[in-house]
Amino acid sequence: QVQLVESGGGLVQAGGSLRLSCVVSGRTFSSYAMGWFRQAPGKEREFVAAINWSWSAISTYYGDSVKGRFTISRDNVKNTVYLQMNSLKPEDTAVYYCAARTGGSYYYPPSYLYWGQGTQVTVSS
Repeated sequence: QVQLVESGGGLVQAGGSLRLSCVVSGRTFSSYAMGWFRQAPGKEREFVAAINWSWSAISTYYGDSVKGRFTISRDNVKNTVYLQMNSLKPEDTAVYYCAARTGGSYYYPPSYLYWGQGTQVTVSS
């Protein structure tokens, strides 16, 4: 059984920063591509960032609304994926989820096999 546990959410003022972490357990972390999504009340789940990994290359992808402000990274030794969020805006307020996949489109939620429980991020104006 694969488990994903997010942490690092909280309340921050606009312009501030947070770093989310997601620890993956249960199977070989390096075999998964990882992603972050978010969902605000009354809205659909939105793609935030994804990271693919192989021995030869790392690829990262970002949603348009977070490009230049958020950075996704992973540590295959610690089985952890991170989301560094800078210059936060009130519209970034949402529950943030990490997810793991072995194939499919990085921006498409059904491509992901496993999901964490989510962590709340609230940005005040």
